[in-house]
Amino acid sequence: MKAKFSIFQICMIAFAVVMNIAGGQIALLLRLPIYLDSIGTLFISALYGPLLGMLPSFLSGLLLGMTSDIYSLYFAPVGILLGLLSGWVWKKKTSNHSWPFLAAIMITIPTSLCSACISAILFGGITSSGSSILVQLLAKTPLGLTMSCFIVQVITDYLDRLLSILVVSGLLYRLPKRIYIK
Repeated sequence: MKAKFSIFQICMIAFAVVMNIAGGQIALLLRLPIYLDSIGTLFISALYGPLLGMLPSFLSGLLLGMTSDIYSLYFAPVGILLGLLSGWVWKKKTSNHSWPFLAAIMITIPTSLCSACISAILFGGITSSGSSILVQLLAKTPLGLTMSCFIVQVITDYLDRLLSILVVSGLLYRLPKRIYIK
């Protein structure tokens, strides 16, 4: 049986792509050590689950990679993994106050490992992100480049994912209930 996308779902995914691009560009412009490019992905993952949650990161990575930030194209697999994991985590959501912190760590570890490998192997730890400075400082220690990338990625990704989860939670709280039905 074929899965059918509704016009509303397509519009919501397009909105999420714009949220990813806008957040990523703001972080890049301000040289923040966090990325802010996954809010749209988490939003769609929360609404529609893991499979549709993979689309916004893939599409925004593809679009940015072809237009303004070539690094985004290479990190698209990280975004796809993020959409998959965050969709799974949102399905397991509880009303516990510690849920955002646990969810952020469950999403962060695998995506940071993937991201650190891409950063270290393909780019030598130097990307368009503001966290590249921290990677280069740590790379001169006995940790080495890959472990330095992973440590910086875990810290920055955790803060980024936690902030994104909190923003999406607030957004979902404010959305009309009819959005969930569609």
